[in-house]
Amino acid sequence: MILSEITPDAMLKVGRKVGRKWDVARSTSKLTARTVETIKEIGKHSDGGGLYLKVAPDGKRWVFMYTWLGKRVELGLGRAADMPLKSARDVAQRYRTMVSKNEDPRIERAEEKKKLSTFGEVALEFIETQEGSWRNSKHRDQWYFTLSLRKDEQGKFKKEGYCVKIRDLPVDSICTEHVVSVLKPIWQSKPETASRLRGRIESVLNAAKVMKLRTGENPAAWRGHLSNILPKKQKLSRGHHSAMPFADVPAFTQAILKVPTVSNLALAFAILTAARSGEAMGAVWAEIDLESRVWRVPAERMKGGREHVVPLSDGAVTIVETMIALRRPDNEHIFPGKRGPLSVMALTMAMRRHGAGEFTAHGFRSSFRDWAGDATTFKRDDIELCLAHAISDKTEAAYRRGHALEKRRKIMKAWADFLTGLMGENVIGFPVASAN
Repeated sequence: MILSEITPDAMLKVGRKVGRKWDVARSTSKLTARTVETIKEIGKHSDGGGLYLKVAPDGKRWVFMYTWLGKRVELGLGRAADMPLKSARDVAQRYRTMVSKNEDPRIERAEEKKKLSTFGEVALEFIETQEGSWRNSKHRDQWYFTLSLRKDEQGKFKKEGYCVKIRDLPVDSICTEHVVSVLKPIWQSKPETASRLRGRIESVLNAAKVMKLRTGENPAAWRGHLSNILPKKQKLSRGHHSAMPFADVPAFTQAILKVPTVSNLALAFAILTAARSGEAMGAVWAEIDLESRVWRVPAERMKGGREHVVPLSDGAVTIVETMIALRRPDNEHIFPGKRGPLSVMALTMAMRRHGAGEFTAHGFRSSFRDWAGDATTFKRDDIELCLAHAISDKTEAAYRRGHALEKRRKIMKAWADFLTGLMGENVIGFPVASAN
């Protein structure tokens, strides 16, 4: 088009096009580092120029959105915890430039994946693709910790977890000896953790094979491979968690309540409610109804994926009321840690400080079940519902979930009375020491 052919309409069109580019430039950098850290509202939050912070129940991720061949494309950039705002903006700017040159950023991402070489890099890529299907952030954090993938403030891997010695090895060099060297130190002392770790390593190596980063058999496979080297799990321990004999639980509970730290109160609350330790540590104020004296654990925090309503005994209510005085405005958890809930080691350390290090916090659920089965006349199905266990008969299960709250309230009261040295109805009057 020569100068004399430029009409006012053509000039207007050019101006609008240039104007859109100016508008894009002015509309970037909407977010701040503080906003990224504190925002909790579920959904996508724009930084401008196609960069979004995607907030979901399982965490925060950066995504870059653009149009390619008339279709909207959403490209994940990684977890916000691992990628500072500035880094996300740099990646987004590079991708915007590529799109302006008619280059698809997905091609670059595909090439980057081909360059992945270490076990740790492949593990991070695998977790990013899988974590959206996990129920809660605890599950994700267990993967990061056990596979030694947590990073410090400088973005460097921490020397923690179980896979430090293989994390930086080329993924195609991982062999059976490497896997056994990771598993053997904890195979007998922590059989359940070791079993889960083996499965996670196997999954990462399977992903590496699919990505054509390694070939051959999986050295972390159990059947027909590691089963010939390591002893079977059921030969190592009776059950998954070492449980304190129920006759000893009252004295232990009273001892930790004499030292009312947050960790001790969280442990006592877990014992009194027969809850899983993760459910107790993750409890938030919105789940507690003191007027009705119940604790409603939402389905997404339950192992079985169903809401669990826990009737609160006097002792459990007292603990909640004690924590009200310690409630922090910046932390929604009843038993707060530095930023979120207590760490996974808080209850374990509380037990060690009181001479019960050979047992586990989760084991108190077994103590409760042994007490209820051996020292009371309560019905088995009602006891199982107190533990949030499923009942095989679906019709009976539906009835009991809807109508057995008061029955369960009696069971939890009797358990609390037992822990405080009282003896209520339905409790068999024989020396509890016989439980040993």
